[in-house]
Amino acid sequence: MAKQYGFYMDTERCIKCWACEVACKQWNGIEAGTIARRKVHEVESGTFPNVTRKFVSMSCMHCGDPACAKVCPAGAISKRGEDGIVVVDKEKCIGCRYCFFACPFGVPQYTEAGMDKCDCCIGNGVTPGDMPHCVATCPTQALQYGEMGELAEKVAGKKARQMADSATKPSVVVS
Repeated sequence: MAKQYGFYMDTERCIKCWACEVACKQWNGIEAGTIARRKVHEVESGTFPNVTRKFVSMSCMHCGDPACAKVCPAGAISKRGEDGIVVVDKEKCIGCRYCFFACPFGVPQYTEAGMDKCDCCIGNGVTPGDMPHCVATCPTQALQYGEMGELAEKVAGKKARQMADSATKPSVVVS
């Protein structure tokens, strides 16, 4: 059985410093003010005076069954068998945006070169299984990366759960 790599996001540790976003843009040569392969979201809940805020750093979910790859008419999106990372061949991308509409998380973004999204930095000198730059940069270790089975063991006992979408099976655990 092939490995499936993914991310763990500890909302108790994230301080919304944006280090993960900045590292992603820097290492991938993404110009400020354009697309964001990784984005920190703020989630508020409760009512005054019992309001809580949590921060969640999100990118491509590298789904176990990626809807984006299923609908791509050009075959530009594929899931790597050796690590489960969902990648885009920009040479094949025709910019139709079918993947954007199919993705339940709204991940695909577009530049003049076509669709763009997180590739776990494998296009940037990171060997699959090693830490992507966003994870290596996180000062509080709120963002972690690894094989999904190992991540599940690491978060055992915490109130962590895999992102929900039974159709696509996202490879992200959040606590």
